[in-house]
Amino acid sequence: DNHRILAGSDLCRYWDGSGHGVPQMAGAVAVGLAAKDLLANFFGAIIIYMDRPFSVGDWISSPDKKIEGTVESIGLRVTRIRSFERRPIYVPNSVFTKISVVNNSRMSNRRIKTVVGVRYCDAAKLKAITGDIKSMLAGHQEIDATKPLYVNLINYGPSSLDIEIYTFTKTTEWVPFQQIQQDILMGILDIILGHGAEVAFPARTLDI
Repeated sequence: DNHRILAGSDLCRYWDGSGHGVPQMAGAVAVGLAAKDLLANFFGAIIIYMDRPFSVGDWISSPDKKIEGTVESIGLRVTRIRSFERRPIYVPNSVFTKISVVNNSRMSNRRIKTVVGVRYCDAAKLKAITGDIKSMLAGHQEIDATKPLYVNLINYGPSSLDIEIYTFTKTTEWVPFQQIQQDILMGILDIILGHGAEVAFPARTLDI
């Protein structure tokens, strides 16, 4: 009852029965909500400063929101991110207290993971092919030999024997990584063709 009386007395301050106090009450509510958001964003900025999940210049993304790009500035209210389409994204700092953030700039390696299909008629050459691919990767100067590396037959596909290649590059930079990955993929193709085998493609047998 005391709470009801207090609420009623507060209401009377804004409304005298004529309705003139309604705008004042609405204004007070709006100010209160604005102050709440301002404080939430301010504390979000403090958390970013203390925990350092990212810094200016970092490439970040979130699996929870459509946020990805390079951090350009971290303010008291918002963080500005530049997307890869060169569009600015303004994110209230309070958002970062509720979502997961991936800091791609702090990755230690980049991963190459791909599957190559070899024809069933080349099954007898499969062991030699996988062995040579693994040796090529182990001796590649841009591959991190301290990280997991495997080349294995993983599946009997509808029209191919599927080999999975899994390894990590030393570099984390995007453009050099693309060049290294291309070199690896072309090397794999050369090994397959060098054994007189071929990469499989979807095929269908029709009985007439």
